[in-house]
Amino acid sequence: MTRLTRRSALKAAGASLAAATVPATVSAAESDWTVVETPVDSTIHDVAYTATNPHAVAGSGLVIERTAGGWEVVLQGGPTGNGNDLYGVDTTDDGERLWLVGSSGAIGEYDVTTGNLVDRSAPNDFTANFNDIAVTGPAGEADVYVADDSGSVHYSFDNGKEGTWNYEVPGSGSGLKAIEFYDARSGHVVDTNGKVFATDDGVTWNPIGIEDAGVTYYGLDSDAADDVRVSGGNASVFTYNGSQWVPESLGDAALFDIETDAGTGYTVGSGGAVFELEDGKWTRNETPVGENLRAVATGPVDIAVGSSGALLER
Repeated sequence: MTRLTRRSALKAAGASLAAATVPATVSAAESDWTVVETPVDSTIHDVAYTATNPHAVAGSGLVIERTAGGWEVVLQGGPTGNGNDLYGVDTTDDGERLWLVGSSGAIGEYDVTTGNLVDRSAPNDFTANFNDIAVTGPAGEADVYVADDSGSVHYSFDNGKEGTWNYEVPGSGSGLKAIEFYDARSGHVVDTNGKVFATDDGVTWNPIGIEDAGVTYYGLDSDAADDVRVSGGNASVFTYNGSQWVPESLGDAALFDIETDAGTGYTVGSGGAVFELEDGKWTRNETPVGENLRAVATGPVDIAVGSSGALLER
């Protein structure tokens, strides 16, 4: 099952919730995006659709869930219980497991159907900050890939069980900001030294650019070997077609995340910036916040999250 198929399935799974939920909101004039109240004051770093409801992760090890009554805290303290900040999430192909990563080597496998959390932290005693995670395969049988601040991709082909982890360093040791897979063992990772790397076996990484981009990369959208987008500083978006990168400058914001599917989607960033992709063109959306937006998820309800507990829905 490819990542695109999984995305579509998870969006469909959330459709009934989107219709039923009426959260407390504050609207801004001329904006389709709505501020939604959450029980979180710290930065919400990432958000994802699951087989049940959308979930998001934040500072101090908090996990929140979008329920019929609004957003609620479902986990505190993170996988280890030590309150490590959580930075990245991804789901199994069936959406039944939400994998979490964060500071000091935190990794967790959360069953969204039962509420059970398994601590997979510090593989091979690594306790670097884990910035992002990619997961492929079904619940209980997942391949797991974790990107860290020291330039390593930690991977397990046996559901993150102890003793099954290895690691590779794709580049020069620069920190890895984002990782995403579009198929079982095929995907991409970006580092802080202006490099993008590709793999088709989950182990071997090859550089594919971006030459002379001149900005820091933050966000990654990996949909196929010839369908990749990277977002970064100076409101830059780079699109890869399998042979070359095409740059675009959308303004002056730093763009921290990008999510597209079949020619539509968003990139979000500093100062409440949201740019929408339609028919191959990016346009800026008006938003009712000025906080930095760290991540975006598309579905029956599009969701953007960021600093100071900011959460927008559309």
